[in-house]
Amino acid sequence: MRGKTLLSQKKSGVAVLDNLQDICVSGITPFTTIDFPGRLAGVFYLQGCPWRCRYCYNAEFWSLPPAGSPIPFSKIFDFLNSRKGHLDGIVFSGGEPTIHERLPVWMKEVKSMGYQIGLHTGGMYPERLVEVLPLCDWVGLDIKAPFNLYDKVTGIMGSGEKSREGARKVLASGVSYEFRTTFHSGLLSEIDLKNLAGELVSMGCRYYTLQMFRGEHCPDKELRADPFSKRGISAGLRQELKELFVDFKIREA
Repeated sequence: MRGKTLLSQKKSGVAVLDNLQDICVSGITPFTTIDFPGRLAGVFYLQGCPWRCRYCYNAEFWSLPPAGSPIPFSKIFDFLNSRKGHLDGIVFSGGEPTIHERLPVWMKEVKSMGYQIGLHTGGMYPERLVEVLPLCDWVGLDIKAPFNLYDKVTGIMGSGEKSREGARKVLASGVSYEFRTTFHSGLLSEIDLKNLAGELVSMGCRYYTLQMFRGEHCPDKELRADPFSKRGISAGLRQELKELFVDFKIREA
């Protein structure tokens, strides 16, 4: 029996490793209490994102590598195997995880190892998002701006409509979620935030977080140099937003 069990575990490990051969992980956070609410989690940062958000502090994950995973597959598997029973979940972050067609396969394999699944996404691939939402236990959806002002942040025309559709998919899925917006006074005004909040509430969003701009690793020199980059929102707007959502938070830089 013991030999059979060990053989079974070995076969299972090989299967997982085979199915993760094309995962494009460029970074791993081994332990976090803030990236997956209510869980102890690890984070996989997947390489590749088509948007160029001006405030992004993960810009090193924008470009897709020529081939393979920057982190060896064996290291990814060893990490997953060694954290069983110690971590509650694994978060797929980026970059943009849904740029990868085989994301559902990776999620299924990680879930089969006993982990809950978290996803950080900009919602830019709504059809692929529909595929992975049934595998997710929680989704953090980045809402960049009022949907008609998205290109001001992302640099990509029409990106707002993709994100709007992604937001609708998340809300319709029944999966636990957090919508969150990064605030820099040089990109968004308080009127913009009010308009965005109204749009989100009308869509059915109940959980919303405002994240203050973080200058470290931001690729945009103008945003980093802005003397008002750390300016928060007024007490009046804070109260308005608190009254609009079931749960509203401000996450300081």
